[in-house]
Amino acid sequence: MRVLIADDERLARAELRRLLAAFPDVEVVGEATHVDETCRQVEALSPDLLLLDIQMPGGTGFDVLERLEEPPDVVFTTAYDEHAVRAFSVNALDYLLKPIEAPRLAEALERVRVRGQGAPASTPAQPPGTPLERVFVRDGERCWLVQLSQVPLITSEGNYARLELEGHQPLLPRSLNYLEERLDSARFFRASRQHLVNLDFIEAMEPGPSGTLVVRLRGGREVEMSRRQSQRFRERMSL
Repeated sequence: MRVLIADDERLARAELRRLLAAFPDVEVVGEATHVDETCRQVEALSPDLLLLDIQMPGGTGFDVLERLEEPPDVVFTTAYDEHAVRAFSVNALDYLLKPIEAPRLAEALERVRVRGQGAPASTPAQPPGTPLERVFVRDGERCWLVQLSQVPLITSEGNYARLELEGHQPLLPRSLNYLEERLDSARFFRASRQHLVNLDFIEAMEPGPSGTLVVRLRGGREVEMSRRQSQRFRERMSL
């Protein structure tokens, strides 16, 4: 498991290194001391796990997640218990209250292993072109990590994209064209200039006007494909 430590306090980083040395499957691949450096290190090193302090120079740990294209697994570290609820609201695997105790660190690492996303130390970083799997989004005071495979529909709003989730429609600061290039093409289909559809959520389809297709997604939402994309969809599905 390749771990990046992000904390502005030298003693805190040293203590985490000391505690992590007790785990043979853990490799500390780097350290960062502020928000900008953390973002650069994550992009350069592609760690499996980010041990992320919440209060750092240049912003917060939540700001780090918002800036990352695809955040790794995250365990927050904080001296303030009131951050815990918010940490879990972004689907962090765990949070560790400082001073960090060895048994609690062991529990957090076990959560990573159980989820099955902690790769062995010898595993290389994901190659370029690997489909985007999850994103961090913020909607007012709420923020969370979204598994894109669970998003039925993505709608273009200028240079932004709205994720159409059940009960929530957060905006992502990415264009639909960008997402089309980065998402798994086996799962997502560009239905029109406005929509990317998750094929796993298509429940039914029927002919629309002027040779188009209208797909109905689970939950009842209907999306009309453009005429050109309808033709491509028919060819792809051998309809």
